[in-house]
Amino acid sequence: MQTSWAQLLERLRRERTPVMLVSVESIIGSTPREAGAKMLVTAERQYGTIGGGNLEYQACRIARDQLELGEQGGLKRFPLGAGLGQCCGGLVNLMFERLDQDSDWSRAEVDEDSIELYLFGAGHVGKALVSVLADLPVNVHWIDTRDGILPESPQARVEAICSDTPEAEIDAAPGGAFFLVMTHDHGLDQRLSEQILKRDDFTYFGLIGSSAKRRNFETRMRRRGVDPRRFAAMTCPIGIDGISSKQPAQIAISVAAEILQVYDRAQKQKQTDNKIIKTGERQS
Repeated sequence: MQTSWAQLLERLRRERTPVMLVSVESIIGSTPREAGAKMLVTAERQYGTIGGGNLEYQACRIARDQLELGEQGGLKRFPLGAGLGQCCGGLVNLMFERLDQDSDWSRAEVDEDSIELYLFGAGHVGKALVSVLADLPVNVHWIDTRDGILPESPQARVEAICSDTPEAEIDAAPGGAFFLVMTHDHGLDQRLSEQILKRDDFTYFGLIGSSAKRRNFETRMRRRGVDPRRFAAMTCPIGIDGISSKQPAQIAISVAAEILQVYDRAQKQKQTDNKIIKTGERQS
């Protein structure tokens, strides 16, 4: 089973493993990672990443030297171009902090929003997608109506739900959720699509299938009283452009990329909206 970041921190703390926390404190210009990125360094292993390349190599070397010498760490400045020969050319300030039993381990927690994904269907593509998403900040609510299809012990961040009423999971999902429908039954796909389109607060809704399937669904849903204006909120076919393979693994990678693109746009829009609100508050 995949070990979550929180589980990793707890294990290292419990085992009293000497650990150095390396955090991107601030950046100037083009850099591999954003401020707030973190990694943990022990004498033998590294967890997480601050961007790779020579920066990460030198940071690991410094962290291990500090662990060996019993030092507590401190702030260090890294010019990426002249100092490390990396093409980014920016500047990174890294904070080194030793973690022991008396330290505040919460400082090492990764502070990033998670995608709440409701995935309907545990077929080949569904299984491949869950595997692809394993190392990403995505909480997967994996739903199927068939007994014995879902794993009894899913990986971290995955909740396996066998349900005779999957529509109820749609109703219970929080605002801003992501929905993906790819079940074994076209009739069920349509019912789930209708239920999702009743909501107007989701971030993404993807339906697996061809353009022909989309046209058929739109015709049927229109006859059942679904407002045609809602069809624009449905993504079908799913996946990014340029990947035409029908192999489950490649479809999964394409769909995962699309989910991340949508999420990134939503986060940027949220930041823009917050700036507008704050500007309005200052002016009022």
